[in-house]
Amino acid sequence: MSLVKLNIKGISYSQTQNGAYALILNEVDGERKLPIVIGAFEAQSIAIALEKEIKPPRPLTHDLFKNFADRFDIVVKQVIIHKLVDGVFYSSIICERDKIEEIIDARTSDAIALALRFNAPIFTYKNILDKAGIYLSINPSENEKQNEDNDDILSTPETFGIEEDVVVPSDNYSGFSLKELYDKLEQAVQNEDYEKAAKIRDEISKKES
Repeated sequence: MSLVKLNIKGISYSQTQNGAYALILNEVDGERKLPIVIGAFEAQSIAIALEKEIKPPRPLTHDLFKNFADRFDIVVKQVIIHKLVDGVFYSSIICERDKIEEIIDARTSDAIALALRFNAPIFTYKNILDKAGIYLSINPSENEKQNEDNDDILSTPETFGIEEDVVVPSDNYSGFSLKELYDKLEQAVQNEDYEKAAKIRDEISKKES
């Protein structure tokens, strides 16, 4: 299976679930976005890593891991989002020490927070992006300027305490037809409600599988 490189477009606050955030990943050589719902603590950690000027007075958990790894000559080479099951993304951290490579299972939000600190690339498999990726618009050229204006969707989280990746059920959309779901998906993306788009996308995947 071929790997697709991703970068981080930004983080937006969940409009429907308190304390949850949508991490938006963008394929490097394409237009698809991969929204992943994460907790507030992980969103804060990723936001701080993205904003290079922000230096917390004491190391956050992911900073501590980075310091620990540096001390023992462990390098994070890359992160791979390798599986999607029932709306939950699974990731692996590829590490190296003394030219020996190890693969460590991790939550996607933690893996990405660490990838930023090690300047490590983020990948997913093409079949996952085919299943879970969404387009910002049906005709991107018409909204090019609007998308450029909205590139900075990074929000600084103000709440903490969610330790697990948030899984948003898609049961609310089970009664809709595929055509209705695609219409709702397009509307959610146009409104930049990526968390809602992710829920609808998961329901579409269930119906098409």
